[in-house]
Amino acid sequence: MQDFGLDNYRELTAAQQPTWADAGVLESVRNQLGALPPLVFAGEVDTLRTRLAQAARGEAFLLQGGDCAETFVDATADRIRNRIKTVLQMAVVLMYGSSLPVIKMGRMAGQFAKPRSSDFETREGVTLPAYRGDAVNSYEFTEEARKNDAMRLLQAYNTSSSTLNLIRAFTTGGFADLREVHAWNRGFTDNPANKKYESIAGDIDRAMRFMEACGVDSAELRATEFFVSHEGLLFDYERPLTRIDSRTLFPYVTSSHFIWIGERTRQLDGAHVDFFSRVRNPLGVKLGPTSSVDDVLKLIDKLDPEREPGRLTLISRMGAGKIRDELPKLVEAVRDSGASPLWITDPMHGNGITTANGYKSRRFDDVMDEVQGFFEVHRDLGTHPGGLHVELTGDDVAECLGGSEQIDEATLEQRYESVCDPRLNHMQSLELAFLVAEQLVETARRKIDS
Repeated sequence: MQDFGLDNYRELTAAQQPTWADAGVLESVRNQLGALPPLVFAGEVDTLRTRLAQAARGEAFLLQGGDCAETFVDATADRIRNRIKTVLQMAVVLMYGSSLPVIKMGRMAGQFAKPRSSDFETREGVTLPAYRGDAVNSYEFTEEARKNDAMRLLQAYNTSSSTLNLIRAFTTGGFADLREVHAWNRGFTDNPANKKYESIAGDIDRAMRFMEACGVDSAELRATEFFVSHEGLLFDYERPLTRIDSRTLFPYVTSSHFIWIGERTRQLDGAHVDFFSRVRNPLGVKLGPTSSVDDVLKLIDKLDPEREPGRLTLISRMGAGKIRDELPKLVEAVRDSGASPLWITDPMHGNGITTANGYKSRRFDDVMDEVQGFFEVHRDLGTHPGGLHVELTGDDVAECLGGSEQIDEATLEQRYESVCDPRLNHMQSLELAFLVAEQLVETARRKIDS
């Protein structure tokens, strides 16, 4: 069998890896993970790559959303359902606005590890290891909770498995019926602050009634594809779950359909870029405002040397104040190189602030301004604004400021739940979808005019 060099990463610098408390336990866990069934299957991964290729050509739109950091305690049926519900509701609005299929992808069933800017955290003179996500340690600020325990990798696998089971049940068992999903959105426009979106909602409603009058009741209305993704971070989790597919004889990371490489781990000579370049999954790379043209072109050469449609997604995360200055040179250089990756925007990570009362937050207006800047750049350069990557929850939290609910700093103190970064709540997510739909309508109009 071909040697794919999957263990070459061991000879390279691997950023953001925890120091585990017990090497013996780690070895046992790796062996157990290596013997467990895959969480996703190669055929599903190949289907997603085909869908992403459509988006890169401007024939589909990607919506990728979910928690900043999943937690074991929140992997309940209700919370998983609410996240799926929010993504489905957003997708209906975006599909209407773009007149394109919307690829639905959750930051779910595996987003249990997070990179950190420091290995340690200090509170009131006490220093402990940083919280690196539930796959590594616990959020509680105690010495025992912050111990990097490899047994948590098994819990991450089991929680991901049960989450995927629910996702598949919800999206194929009638919960995702397009007509029901649209009915959920009607409550959104009942809020007087959202009346400006009534025209789009009304148009969708008329389209639904037209399909019903025509007797349309296809399987595509009653069920939907739903893919999962997470940041590929922990080699002690990803490597044991990488398998050689018996059909294609190529390696696939079976922990998720889609893996992205973060801003902190995309070093060209680093372990993450090397390892993930060797698997068949579609890959994403986060690009911040310091990304250079040279870096991006070399990442494309490394991760997508064959220029395979659907293989590579570039995820810009520039910040509202920088996207119009920093993104054009990257998009233009990639376009002129002949590469055709999928471009999507992450309008969350470049817009972090700390409020006067000490909360990590984001302003909804900044999030939307970055999305608008993303569309403007692609319109000007004649390229495809192919998707949206957003941290969200289906719950009624208050973590991002603004939106139609006018969340302020005082409200954060009452309804802030995130253990990592602030997320858009259910209503803010829908508001974002309607705003993006307007951008998609404008993009389509300009294509027709040109």
